[in-house]
Amino acid sequence: RADDAKNNVKADAVVLRHPVKGSVGAVLQSAGIRPIINAGDGTGEHPTQALLDLFTIWDELKLQSTQSQRKRLVVVLLGDLKHGRTVHSLAKLLARAGLDVPITLRYAAPPILAMPKAVREVVAQHDNVTQETYDTLDKTVLEDADVLYVTRVQRERFDDPADYEQVKGSYIVNTELMKDAPSSTIVMHPLPRVEEISTDFDDDPRAAYFRQMENGMYVRMAILSLLMANDE
Repeated sequence: RADDAKNNVKADAVVLRHPVKGSVGAVLQSAGIRPIINAGDGTGEHPTQALLDLFTIWDELKLQSTQSQRKRLVVVLLGDLKHGRTVHSLAKLLARAGLDVPITLRYAAPPILAMPKAVREVVAQHDNVTQETYDTLDKTVLEDADVLYVTRVQRERFDDPADYEQVKGSYIVNTELMKDAPSSTIVMHPLPRVEEISTDFDDDPRAAYFRQMENGMYVRMAILSLLMANDE
């Protein structure tokens, strides 16, 4: 609530996570508090997760290397793309991050969980990004993937339990599936997971999600440090 935020006007920063989409903007307008960090607003956005995800991709794939011969970056976004705020933010950030390589974003999801049109329209404004849509996860999707970003199907996002039952477990990443992916592919997940990544894959060197989680601590520390520095 805006009143709660107003009680924190002397804070160095406010970190807000809220179940309602657009809540951070509403608090800014009503309470006028700055700085405020969006830690996830319902099915909207999750900017700090996108920053740590981009850093993880950059670090894991050595995109900083001046000797990189990469001709394009192929990122597969898998799972609940309709409600998944992490993939909404990541798709937009990848498009506008200025990476010196063409990007292919592959959206793999059941039709009722497809990437929202609003996100695709933002991404389409950037000429360096190609967008592809799939409702299956097979060799065609994975055979040249650099990143497989997995999201869970979130029971709490469904108004009708029957819809959840229809799509839960649609895709499960395991050692057998990953035989179709290159040895250099990295698998990411914002965590926590349910059953969309089998634990039998955890020891595979391509499983980057625990390293990704650790990166989250450092990236968010950096964000807070920058905010504190600007406030001095």
